[in-house]
Amino acid sequence: MSTIEVNDLWVSYASKEAVRGISLEVNAGQVIGVLGRNGAGKTSTIEAIEGYRPIAKGKITILGLDPIQDRKKLLPLVGVMLQNGGVYPRMSPLEVLKLYFGYYDDPIPVEELIRLTDLSRAQKTPYRHLSGGERQRLSLALALIGRPKVLFLDEPTAGVDAGGKGLIRQAISTYASQGAAILLTTHELIEAERICDEIVVIDTGEVVAKGSAEQLRERYGKSAITFRLSKSIDVAEISAKIGAEVTELEDLSYSVDPSASPSVISLLTSAISQLNVEIKELNAGKSSLEEVFIGLTDHLEANSDNANQSKRRRRRS
Repeated sequence: MSTIEVNDLWVSYASKEAVRGISLEVNAGQVIGVLGRNGAGKTSTIEAIEGYRPIAKGKITILGLDPIQDRKKLLPLVGVMLQNGGVYPRMSPLEVLKLYFGYYDDPIPVEELIRLTDLSRAQKTPYRHLSGGERQRLSLALALIGRPKVLFLDEPTAGVDAGGKGLIRQAISTYASQGAAILLTTHELIEAERICDEIVVIDTGEVVAKGSAEQLRERYGKSAITFRLSKSIDVAEISAKIGAEVTELEDLSYSVDPSASPSVISLLTSAISQLNVEIKELNAGKSSLEEVFIGLTDHLEANSDNANQSKRRRRRS
């Protein structure tokens, strides 16, 4: 049995179905990331799994327990990191960690948590004076203090500088290696690629893709070549020479469709060198995770544009 099991989850608000038949699993030692644009249903999904939101249909178990009916049993076994920590503004990290320390039977020592989340210099600073990154690191410390077997993280590196992001990612990876099951949401695709064992992409309340970052690139990405030159070229001439279509983009940049095979790359560089044109930049390979994500969910922007156009037409009429 997986640590977290979600089967055919449906969540509704009045007549609107926010989540439609989502299923996912998280095993001990895994970090699973849930990606989705705003309004895709990922927050509703996570809140339902945490037991904070009633479900219309489906089944959820955490450590074999129901998150709503068995809430008291699960409380000491689950850690939740929210974007807004809910800490009293005048309390310092040291004070709030000492307070939480008393809530658990076997908590992580406060000093260890302060060191892990790099809060030493800010440990006596009132919460209201902490930076965004310091607040996020404190929120992570509060989620970890009870040594939970399950950890929910909502945008763990939102508003955090580059150094803080690295520290939080390392803490998450370290805790997962100790056997915790971790489910997180994020808008940062680099973060998802670096720390998630599996990524679940949600769109309009449904799972549209699932797998590791590499698997998603392989399944949904395209092999592509893009290059930038020192001066313009005749794309028809180059296309004929390499047997693939070359398209001019902008600022002396070009793309080749459809393949990024070694033979096409070799023919391309040879053809350009014969023209005495310098290649300023050349990129070849699978689409990035960001490109894959946009490709899986880009219809939302089209729908939004259509809705905005309709509103403008109604205002003019």
